[in-house]
Parts: sequence; C-alpha cells; structure tokens
Amino acid sequence: MILFEITNSEQHDAYRELEVGNGNRQYDFIRSMVVASLQVGRPFLSQTLLKALNFQAIACLHVAAGEYRPCPVTVGTYTPPDHYRVPALMEDFVNTVNMRLHNTDPVAVATFVLWRVNHIHPFINGNGRTARAAAYFVLCVLSGGILPGTVILPELLRVQNRAEYVEALREGDRTAAEGSLDLSRLHALVARLIDQQLASAINGGDQPTG
Repeated sequence: MILFEITNSEQHDAYRELEVGNGNRQYDFIRSMVVASLQVGRPFLSQTLLKALNFQAIACLHVAAGEYRPCPVTVGTYTPPDHYRVPALMEDFVNTVNMRLHNTDPVAVATFVLWRVNHIHPFINGNGRTARAAAYFVLCVLSGGILPGTVILPELLRVQNRAEYVEALREGDRTAAEGSLDLSRLHALVARLIDQQLASAINGGDQPTG
C-alpha cells in the first residue's frame, strides 16, 4: 500500500499520521546507528545508511522508498542532476564527507551533508527528511553521542525556521552554480539552531522530539 497513491495528498489525515510514525521510527534508527557507530569506533557515512534513512522516512507513503530515483525531477525552479548521475555523485559525496570527518568542525560537516543531499536530490521523495536526518547523524557521531534537547535540529529546520532554511539552501545552489560554493548562511543557521536545541535541554528537560 502506498498512501500517496490512494489519498493523492500529503495533507490527508492518514498520510500525516503515518508520516509522524515514520519520523519517530527514523529517529529511533538514527539513535541506534549513532550508538553502533561509536561502539565500533568507525564513524562514517555510507550510501547504505542514506538509503535506510530514506526508507524509514517514506515507507508506504511514496514509491521507491530507499531507492535512488530512476527519473529526472524538478524542485521549484531548480533542476537537480540527471538521475543517471546520482549513483556516482552519491559515491563521491560520501567519500568527501568521510575524508572530512576527522579534520573539520562537526557543524561544517553537518551543514555540507544537509545541503549536498538536497542538491543532488537522489530520491523520488523524502529528500529533505533524509538530508536533515543524515546531517543530524553526522553531527551526533562527531559530538560523541545523541545531542540533548526538547526539539531536535531536523524539526527546528523543518517547522520553526523553514523559510530561512530553504533560502539558505538556495543560496548554496546559486553559489555552487557560479563555481564558488558558499554555505556560510546555512552554517550560521545550523549553528544557531544547535545552540537552541542544547539550551532547550537545560530549560525544558532533555527528551528530544523528531
């Protein structure tokens, strides 16, 4: 069963209820993978993990959950890379991230992950959810564990700061097209929201939602 094919709307109550359930399961999966990564002492990002994050996000909501898109797509006025380039682009992406894991500050790595997954747009649906989850995974691994807070970074980006987040992504796309990638605006947003999440752990307890 694919709910979007049945309801033809992401606003339908059934779609939204499953979306929340998927989001909770995705967060539990992130927690498990952060713990496993730290226990084995091998922090790294992989295409398998990214596909699993996408599957958790859109299982039974959209087709091809956890699979790279087999067709071209457009996102507003932006046209992501052709679908046949996605596997090679994702391989290069994870290699780049893994080379940066030990010599770049965690916020910078998470910011790059957040932008790059959105930019490549490797999946049919759930790219934003996957990008935010992957960025949070990297951030937590590099920070030595799950970050405390009552509302976590992915939700702060998606709900409370969406307009600023989207514009920061677009600025990254524009500067990349001009040949000089500038993620300073997105980096500043991510850094501010991480501080907000950590502050919420002090002010309102440390049970995160995502």
